[in-house]
Amino acid sequence: MRTTRRIASVLAAVTLLLWTSRTAVSQPRLRVYEADCRIAVEGSRATAFCHNPYPDTDRVRLHIECERWWDIDVDSAPAEIGPAGYAELTDRCWKEIRAVWVSHQPVRNSPGT
Repeated sequence: MRTTRRIASVLAAVTLLLWTSRTAVSQPRLRVYEADCRIAVEGSRATAFCHNPYPDTDRVRLHIECERWWDIDVDSAPAEIGPAGYAELTDRCWKEIRAVWVSHQPVRNSPGT
């Protein structure tokens, strides 16, 4: 009887340790393909200055949310920034700007390149 309780308690402890190690908060993975982008807003115009220090290509897009309800939000065409590359994305609203951000997407290189 003692052996069964001892085995059950050891099994419960091991299960608890394994379960907590899997659900522990882990560090978010760094995205090593994302270009470094700075954003400048001047009036109704926004510009993103992006530089890619990584060996993988990054596809970036500038997104602008306009303040006025009748002013259409803007999403720029995607720009691919290769290793050590630079891109400047500019767009505007008719009136004020509410929010500006840059989205990143990794570009998978085709085999043989």
